[in-house]
Amino acid sequence: MSNIPETGRTPRVQIRLVVIQVLVFSLLLTLGGRLWYLQIRNGQEYTDEAKNNGVQRVVQPAVRGSILDARGVPLADNETRLVVSASRTELMKMKDDGQGVLTRLAAVLGMKPKDVMDKVRLCDSKTPQPCWNGSPYQPIPVTAEATTQQALQIRERAEDFPGITAEPTAVRRYPAPGKSRTSQVLGYLSPVTDAEIEKAKDSDSPFLRSDQVGRSGLERTYDKELRGKAGVTRYEVDNLGRVIGEAKSDKAVPGANVVTSIDARVQAVAEWELHNAMLEARKTFDKNTSENYKADSGAVVVMEAKTGRIVAMASLPDYDPNAWVGGISGKDYAALTSKASNLPLLNRAIQGQAAPGSIFKVIPTTAAVNAGYEFNGRYPCPSSYSIGNQVFKNFESQGHGSITLGQALEVSCDTVYYALSHQQWQKDGGMKPKKNAKDWFYKTAHQFGLGAETGIDLPNEVSGRVPDRKWKQDFWAANKDYWCKVGKRGGTYVQQLSYENCLEGNLMRAGDSVNYSIGQGDTLVTPIQMATIYAAISNGGTMYNPTVGKAVISPDGKKVTEIKPKSHGRLPMDTKTQALIEEALAGVATRGTAAWRFGGWPQDKIPMHAKTGTAEVYGKQTTSWFATYTKEYAIVMTISQGGTGSGASGPAVRNIYDALYGLDDSGHQDLKRALLPQPQKGLPKIEADGSIDAPKVTPYDPESQKVDPLKQAGGQTDATPSDDGTADPAKPDDAQDLAGPPATWRRD
Repeated sequence: MSNIPETGRTPRVQIRLVVIQVLVFSLLLTLGGRLWYLQIRNGQEYTDEAKNNGVQRVVQPAVRGSILDARGVPLADNETRLVVSASRTELMKMKDDGQGVLTRLAAVLGMKPKDVMDKVRLCDSKTPQPCWNGSPYQPIPVTAEATTQQALQIRERAEDFPGITAEPTAVRRYPAPGKSRTSQVLGYLSPVTDAEIEKAKDSDSPFLRSDQVGRSGLERTYDKELRGKAGVTRYEVDNLGRVIGEAKSDKAVPGANVVTSIDARVQAVAEWELHNAMLEARKTFDKNTSENYKADSGAVVVMEAKTGRIVAMASLPDYDPNAWVGGISGKDYAALTSKASNLPLLNRAIQGQAAPGSIFKVIPTTAAVNAGYEFNGRYPCPSSYSIGNQVFKNFESQGHGSITLGQALEVSCDTVYYALSHQQWQKDGGMKPKKNAKDWFYKTAHQFGLGAETGIDLPNEVSGRVPDRKWKQDFWAANKDYWCKVGKRGGTYVQQLSYENCLEGNLMRAGDSVNYSIGQGDTLVTPIQMATIYAAISNGGTMYNPTVGKAVISPDGKKVTEIKPKSHGRLPMDTKTQALIEEALAGVATRGTAAWRFGGWPQDKIPMHAKTGTAEVYGKQTTSWFATYTKEYAIVMTISQGGTGSGASGPAVRNIYDALYGLDDSGHQDLKRALLPQPQKGLPKIEADGSIDAPKVTPYDPESQKVDPLKQAGGQTDATPSDDGTADPAKPDDAQDLAGPPATWRRD
């Protein structure tokens, strides 16, 4: 045991503690100095170097889903092409902004340098097409039709073509089976814009800069389903662009396939017959204008009566959707948007508005019954009807004595409806309406779905117009200042009319109601609205939302989402009235105004119902309307400046029915020749690898005549395209509608 005192150890312990403290302090000082050096002294340098390290994304575009007809025939699919693209980002780094490279590229591709440069310039409000309305950071397609030799020249001489790529790429294709273009129904694609990318960035389906999006038609309605999801591989790279690791990889997911209710065979027939009807109309002399009918545009809708599904929808003039693939040329864009082409981008089946003429009469017939008039009562049908000093004539001034409402439908007697509407106008108070005016004729039109969209799954549908008291008031408010400015009492016809409108243009006159009762005046409807109405009469009263899409099927065919028919209401008629109207419409086809077009029709096997319409349009020739239905289908056709309903549209509608049911001129049915005697049931089968065994469609060629049914028609314009670079017809808003002059009125 040591006798050294405890205090003897204290100096050594203290020395050790001091040494440790100094060491720790030195280490902390060194660490602090190093941190200062890294973060403050050289902080900016390391920050700049870190910024140069980043993540690069390699995008693998998703294969867009196909659009198929009801039997699986592709209406829109994809094919691999050699696409030559230019990187605007790389070109802008060059002293001449890439003009030299683009000039050399034009020589290789056999194009004009200006055409190539126009394709890579950015669109704005002052830049005409062609131009690029997509993201400036996305490769811009110059052509999707490069040859293998051209692609090899570009790739082998990479030093001469910096920023230029030539790669095999899946591009959209519109094969037009059987020459059925289905143009306006399918629509077209164009590149996504920065604004669209920003708007969709927080959604469940964000855009990538490489995306193409639908701009009209089904391509737009079902864009999210068709587009799929692009694959993205993210690489970590240093400031020299060297890959230092793979951060994340997402595989591309192909787009789903959209199966439609369109039958490509019936579509081909509808397009050809509409085209041929317009050609025939142009050969017919119009005694009112002393020249042949212009027949400048038209539309036809073939609808399943019990579901509202669209079997065929054609609108002329039309266009080739392939013109948009790879970027539309200036020449093609000008052709599609000029007045001379009569706006082929417009789908007149859902966007063409016109007075319906006598096919409208099922509505005032129903209104009269709902107002308390007996369907089988007797009503005078004189050759004319007078209100004060105004005389409203029957069609061709023909009288039919005392007839029922059913007979009035059969012979299309205008004066019966003139009198009924005038009586109701008087009961409602005339120019000074009662507080609770019944307005049966206008109320019933709204109940039939007019003045509102049908809800079809195609964009930019218009609502038409029911010129009721509210519309009169709104129209007067929008035009009052102009009328009061130019109006003059005792002046010219226009000045006197403007003067009267200034004072009381908001009032419902007797003449307004009289014209309206036969589908004239300011009444506007679309073919899809009238097809929906006549299909509803056929099926017992249910008004279905028209649909083109039938199902969305996953790429492997395992997941099927059916698009089921939906109703938006019922016709405002009871079972008895429906049966009586149906009997009258059958009479139109067998002994009335359409009978001469249905000679030999097997009425006992396939009951036919029809209504003809010839609408008068101020400043233009008459519009032809023909509305029909059987138990299976409703078909409505209209031809602008085409003449009479049965004269211009009647033969074409009869031919479409003959093709559907397999009938010859004598009414004999051959089911082997029938395209679709019953609506298509079921869905085409898509295999696990995405393939489908679709039947071929041969062009419709009646009587072996080699006629191209798709020649565009020229004529007058009735709508304008948008000016956003996509040429998508804009849906007119209420202000535009109210600001215009009355479209039609009855000529005395």
